Parts: sequence; C-alpha cells; structure tokens
Amino acid sequence: MPNKDQERLATDLGATVSLLMRQLRAASPQGALTPTQRAVIALIDSEGPSTIAALARAELVRPQSMRLTVGTLEDSGILARSPHPTDGRQVVFSLTDHGHRVLAEVRQAKNNWLAVAIADRLSADEQQTLEAATALIRRLIRQ
Repeated sequence: MPNKDQERLATDLGATVSLLMRQLRAASPQGALTPTQRAVIALIDSEGPSTIAALARAELVRPQSMRLTVGTLEDSGILARSPHPTDGRQVVFSLTDHGHRVLAEVRQAKNNWLAVAIADRLSADEQQTLEAATALIRRLIRQ
C-alpha cells in the first residue's frame, strides 16, 4: 500500500507528464491533426497496415469513431487503403509517402522543442538528473 508521499509523487508525476505531452503536441507543425489522428499514424508506422477494427481496439474507441478518423486521414493523403491480404471483406490502411513525411515532421518538431528547452532551461547537473529520471520512468512503464 503506497504511503502519502508516494501518492503525492504519483499525482505530481502524472500531472507533469500530461503537461509535457500537451506542450509537445503544441510544438507540432501539424496543428490540424488531433491526438487520435497522431496516435493512428504512429500506430500504423510502428505496427504496419491495419484495419479500422484493429485501430479502434488499440485506441479504445468505437469502430464508427475510428472510421471518421481514418477517413479524414485518407482524405488528406496521409493514409491509403488496400484490400486485406486474406479477407476480401476488409480493407487495410497504411501510411502514404506523404503520411511518412507528416509523421517525421511531427516527431522532429517535438524533439526540437524539447532539446532546445533542455539546453536553454536546465544546467548540466539538471540535465544529468533528467537523464536518470528518464531511465526510472522507463522502468516504471515496462511491463
């Protein structure tokens, strides 16, 4: 059972990580993309082509909602559909070349903002502390 200090730390860490994620999203050049759209693009990039049903499960949304998200990304040229390799009733969506460029731009903008913030706002000792904290956070999220 966590003690009060551990509960406070958990609350502070969660709130701080949320603020960091919000700042990283704001640094993105693709302001028109929603967090769900960004998550879908990143998921397809890491896991490969996917169906709407699989994307909906991964993002914990209903297939109807995912259909709208994927439709918007397809209309903007970020995703392309193709026949499912084994089930003729389904289609799979994959990133287009434009989609890969958009994802790279989003990631680069986030990394640039964070690298500049670290360099400008933290001392060398603080940067080492942040490096150690990053390793600890990575340990926390490993399953």
